[in-house]
Parts: sequence; C-alpha cells; structure tokens
Amino acid sequence: MKVLSAVGARPQFIKAAPVSAALAAAGVQEVLVHSGQHYDHGMSQIFFDELGLRAPDVHLGVGSGSHAEQTAKMLVGFEQVIVRERPDWVLVHGDTNSTLAAALAAAKLQVKIAHNEAGLRSFNRAMPEEHNRVLTDHCSDLLLCPTQSAMEQLAREGIARGVHVVGDVMYDACLRFGALAETRSSVLAQLGLSTKKYLLVTLHRPYTVDSPERLARVLGALGRTGEPVVLPQHPRLLLRLREHGITVGANIKLIDPVGYLDMQQLEKHARLILTDSGGVQKESYFHGVPCVTLRPETEWTETVTAGWNKLVDTDEQAIAQCVRERFWPDARPELFGTGDAAERIVAALQATST
Repeated sequence: MKVLSAVGARPQFIKAAPVSAALAAAGVQEVLVHSGQHYDHGMSQIFFDELGLRAPDVHLGVGSGSHAEQTAKMLVGFEQVIVRERPDWVLVHGDTNSTLAAALAAAKLQVKIAHNEAGLRSFNRAMPEEHNRVLTDHCSDLLLCPTQSAMEQLAREGIARGVHVVGDVMYDACLRFGALAETRSSVLAQLGLSTKKYLLVTLHRPYTVDSPERLARVLGALGRTGEPVVLPQHPRLLLRLREHGITVGANIKLIDPVGYLDMQQLEKHARLILTDSGGVQKESYFHGVPCVTLRPETEWTETVTAGWNKLVDTDEQAIAQCVRERFWPDARPELFGTGDAAERIVAALQATST
C-alpha cells in the first residue's frame, strides 16, 4: 500500500509526525508532499527538525497568495504528484487550503481520500477553514474522527460510511514529545518566566487580527490585566500590528514564533491560555490548562462542555472576568483518545484497502 500524505501548515506537521511514524512501523510506503503554504523556518522547518519528521519527498513551494491563487497552485501541484506516484490513498489533515487542494486533486483523479480530523464544525461560514473541512469531508472515502461528537456531526450530514473514531493525533504528539520538551526546551528561563505566573496568548485568525477594533479590544484587555503576557507573533499578527499602528501594553512580551517543543512548555506552564487557534485550544486541554477562546464559536465544543474552555469573542469585560475568576471545574474527562490515534489511522487505511 502506498499513501500520499499532504501537509503544508504548522498544525499539519504536528499531526503528520505520529502518523508517519506509524506508517513506517507498519511497513507502509509514504510519499510526503509539502505544499509550501507555511514556509518560514519558524513556521515550517523547525517542526520537521524537532518532531523527527523526515524531509518531504516533494515540496510544491506554493507560498503566499489569495485563497483562490494559493489553492489553485496547490491543486495543480498535487495533481501532478498523484499522477506520477499513483498512491492507493491520499491522506489529508485538518482544514487548510492544502487539505482541500489535495482532496480535490485526488477526487478528480478518482484516488481514495482519507481525512484525518473529519467531522469538525464551527458553523461559521465566514471562516475559510469551515468551507475547507466541509468540502473535504464530503469528498472523502475514509473519515477519521478525533471525537465521538465529530462522528455524530457527520451522521447528521448523512455521512455514515467509512467513518471511524480514532482519537486525536495531536494528543499522540503531546504525549510522545512532552518529556522531550521538558529536557530540551529552555524557553521559560530565556523569557524569565515562572510556572503558572503568566498568561499565554496566540492570535492569528483573520477574524481577530484583520479588524483593528477587535484586535485593539483584545490587546487592551490583556494590557490591563497587570500580569505577564507572552504573545508569539504569527506573521499575520505582526503585519496587522504594523498596518493598524497598534501598540501593546508594557506587560505584553511579543516574541518570535516558537517551535513545537517550546510551545508545549509555554502551554503546559501557563496559568491561563487565551487564543483564537483551534489547535491551541486542544493542547491547553491536554495539559490541563484552562483556555479562553477569543472567538464566538469553536470546532472543539467538547472542551466548552467540559467547562475548561470559555468562549468570549473579543469582549473586554468577559476577557477580564475570565482572567480574574476561576471558571473551570476540577474534573477533566478524557475526550481525545488514549494516545494511539496514529496507529488506529493506519489500521483503518489497511483494513479499507483489503
């Protein structure tokens, strides 16, 4: 069996690492294709280095562009690789433009598609990721769900065939690399941080950072907390801060993007995480750190139901209240599997191929 794995953005490198290892252990041939959607060293190569993910077999080098331009270039590139490699499966992860482009290319060529992280919905059609994940699900042959609720959502949409609950490969990665992060990362010492004495913030979605009003509200609320705030600068955030002329409070430490191991340490030792990222919401739950989501909705509704994630949008008073008052319970139920999602994905691929 030959599997073509499509990656292109930071979260996909994290998801691909455990799956690539499981494919290799099972003796499955993998062709790893990097679209080039994320290409800065701090957003791409460092993840390959830290996670032991082998160099991609093919790098499409697509780079930046509008959604249409970027997706179109990827579609052409993935099609050419699929025609040349003739895989049994095209495996896609998550909800990026790389995900959709690889899935569409495979569908047009009648090559079977497996979607890892199927069934997620924010129900916000203003998010490009929502269109990507819905379209990918509806053209996939194998739908690999991280949670039971994701499977139930697919059933509501009439998708029941080829659906498997496998758990979350990002939880696999967290377990696999957690001890390594403790020994290799010195980010807390470098930044002068003490455990549970700072807030960790990530901002990158267009909804949050492209609006000067919303971005200013979030940063203003953070600046008034009086607590140390660590904010890794996603390239989009940095660009918008400059464009909008927005400054941050003296308590907010803007830092360069960090690799996976440093990010795990920053998340694990934070008192509270505030984010607009889906992946960071999950990772905060993995580490037992309460999360405040700076969006009006989330794909990871389980974390909200469990009480460990609070949706506040960009409401300054709600942000301040969450920083000030405990909102999470003592119990933290197991939601994302048992750390063997990658092996379950490989088993599903093999079973469906026979």
